[in-house]
Amino acid sequence: MKIAIDAMGGDYAPEEIVKGAVEAAKEYDAEIILVGNSSLIKEHLGDRELKNISIVHCDQYIAMDEKPAVALRKKKDASIAVATRLVKEGRADAVISAGSTGAQMASSLITLGRLKNVQRPAIAAILPGLKGNIVLLDAGANTDCRPENLVEFAVMGSVYAEKVLGISKPKVGLLNIGTEPTKGDLLTREAYQLLQKVPINFYGNIEARDILTGNVDVVVCDGFVGNSLLKFGEGIGKIFYSLLQDAVKSSFLTKLGGFLLLSSFKEIKRKLDWQEYGGAPLLGIKGISIICHGSSKSTAVKNAVRVAIKCIKDDFVKVLSDFLETGYVSDKEKVKLCHRH
Repeated sequence: MKIAIDAMGGDYAPEEIVKGAVEAAKEYDAEIILVGNSSLIKEHLGDRELKNISIVHCDQYIAMDEKPAVALRKKKDASIAVATRLVKEGRADAVISAGSTGAQMASSLITLGRLKNVQRPAIAAILPGLKGNIVLLDAGANTDCRPENLVEFAVMGSVYAEKVLGISKPKVGLLNIGTEPTKGDLLTREAYQLLQKVPINFYGNIEARDILTGNVDVVVCDGFVGNSLLKFGEGIGKIFYSLLQDAVKSSFLTKLGGFLLLSSFKEIKRKLDWQEYGGAPLLGIKGISIICHGSSKSTAVKNAVRVAIKCIKDDFVKVLSDFLETGYVSDKEKVKLCHRH
């Protein structure tokens, strides 16, 4: 397996990206291809010469504040564009980047293309739940959606949860302000009606407070809501651990109790740390594209490689493509969905 990593993408690139690539190369049975300025990459590699790490040089990269589509037209040899082309050309099996999400989305769509019956690819993020991992999508790829887009997200999320995460008959919930079918805006009410007609294990509406309880395995929403929810969750995790530390330090007895529970606290922190979950796959494209948080450091990069390897081993793109091409709605419903566009 060969994984192309955009070494120039992210707040801590290329140092942390290279460091994470080295950690992944040591731990996983995969070849890592670092794409970017070779001089800078070699500088951070130092004396660490690993047989399963190679470099593809390019001078350009896309900054976070650049308009993705415009930047890709002007910078055809930007690191994310080159890394994505490696997948298209069969020289890599997956692409990973912590750079501009918009640029990675655009590069994936332009270079790799969408799977049949997919209008909008979606970012599938992983949340820690009381009973196991929960898939949230869309986590930021599509801020404006139609009801049929949410149906696509539900189907893709269900297949991902079952085939990659190993969840049998995953329950899919539609994020809403209430559990009743009549609750919500026009988007969620219409999506609810459509979701009842597709061959997935549709649980119904779910409220935000119940996302992490484990009632459902997949949570569906538009990208604006999903991304806001994801970042709010990151903030809550940081505040929780900070308050926990303050409470432990408040007295001698709490310090003693904290010392005894140190291993448990570390495990809680690990479960709440988004870097432990690596990156989020962009579902619905003809290839494996893993999107990492812009603030990703070496741990997140290493774990993103783990996610990519799992998708490759499970042949996820083909599995999803086969499911989509067989048709997940009746011919009558297909006609209805087509007329909506």
